[in-house]
Amino acid sequence: MSELYLFDTNILVHLVRDDATGQQIRARYQPFSYDPQPRFCSVTEGELRSLALQFSWGKHKLNQMEFALAHLGRLTIEDAEVMKAYAMLDAYAQARGIKMGKNDLWIAAVTFVADARLVTTDKDFDHLEPGFIHVDKIKYATLS
Repeated sequence: MSELYLFDTNILVHLVRDDATGQQIRARYQPFSYDPQPRFCSVTEGELRSLALQFSWGKHKLNQMEFALAHLGRLTIEDAEVMKAYAMLDAYAQARGIKMGKNDLWIAAVTFVADARLVTTDKDFDHLEPGFIHVDKIKYATLS
């Protein structure tokens, strides 16, 4: 059985920008042809749409964003198991003095419940690995 990947918001930003990191992600994960296709958390869609407005993305990038959102699978937070996972992960982080962003908590909870590998470029989830989730950390690529 193929492994399920869940893309963090920053991964979708790189895919939309089609920068060197985005090209690296496309080559490694083949997000639009891989089976099963990678997923994203419904919270990520809200974050991505907000970033599109903040960055004043033009028509091309907005089309790229809509394409990605339409073709990748969406996992929602409206599930009792996700709610329990959110509470567990938040309590775990708080007990260790780690303040996680609420959106990151939702993304981690969905990743945990889906038994997926979280693909991200940041360190916001490091304290949850390997006990709760598995993380594939992407390093920024440069154009050669």
